[in-house]
Amino acid sequence: MGITFAAVITPSAWAATPPAGYSGNPVFPGWYADPEAAIFDHQYWIYPTTSLKYSAQVGFDAFSSPDLVHWTKHPQVLDIKDIPWAKKALWAPAMIEKGGKYYFFFGANDIQSDKELGGIGVAVSDKPEGPFKDLLGKPLIGAFHNGAQPIDQFVFKDDDGTYYMIYGGWKHANIVKLKPDFTGVEPMADGTTFREITPGPEYVEGPMMFKRNGKYYLMWSEGGWTGPDYSVAYAIADKVTGPFKRIGKILEQDPKVATGAGHNSLFHVARNDSWYIVYHRHPLGDTVGNDRVTCIDRMVFDKNGHILPVKITNEGVKANPLQ
Repeated sequence: MGITFAAVITPSAWAATPPAGYSGNPVFPGWYADPEAAIFDHQYWIYPTTSLKYSAQVGFDAFSSPDLVHWTKHPQVLDIKDIPWAKKALWAPAMIEKGGKYYFFFGANDIQSDKELGGIGVAVSDKPEGPFKDLLGKPLIGAFHNGAQPIDQFVFKDDDGTYYMIYGGWKHANIVKLKPDFTGVEPMADGTTFREITPGPEYVEGPMMFKRNGKYYLMWSEGGWTGPDYSVAYAIADKVTGPFKRIGKILEQDPKVATGAGHNSLFHVARNDSWYIVYHRHPLGDTVGNDRVTCIDRMVFDKNGHILPVKITNEGVKANPLQ
């Protein structure tokens, strides 16, 4: 059973009441970060990190909406007790539906070397609201490759049905080809398994990918996640493996609205070709690193396919029902 609410205003995060028919930012109450956006069965879904101390990050909530304005909270869709190898720092979900099952990819344990147990795991459920259960009994990726900490995974399905995972912290990004049952990774056509696609020295973490008009877009976060300079940049390539060369920054703080705007995902509504960037940010005047809230704003392209700088707002976005 979920808890339903329209945009709820909290003094720590809000400056004004949003206009009628708008989501408001943040779109739901509570400290949540690293949001994963997905559309399942005519519902918008957001799966965020619960933004607490690492030792208290022991479960995930999810949120669903028919229209981007009215959100239902689904508590504890994945609990650490159902991940036998995890002990803390459950981070940054990624979601995929395949064959009537829902696969929930996550980071756990914040490993600092290959000597520690942790990394990227995967859980599965028959419903988008869970409950999800660990699929493998161990990490899917549990070691460093090309210098990338195994965190912040995003799963991308290409037009030929191949699933790729893009991931990596510590200023390195990798792409891997997932096995069809998501139980592991397998070599790509050229024989490589862990291919580095770091787009430049500014890259820090939080990669995600989408495809538009035959081009592959890679987005990622730059700066420090606890500070005001956290932001999002992007690149475009002709192939899923790149090369990706940084084009520029498109999401960042606005001293009149919020700071530390980063770690994004996207909603794309094909019916009217609407694009929305889903991200977290820090409320103005708040200096606690984990005080992060989840927000949504419009994302627009120019005639050449470049992403225009996003204007972060307090009002959020207008309702856009999926049916």
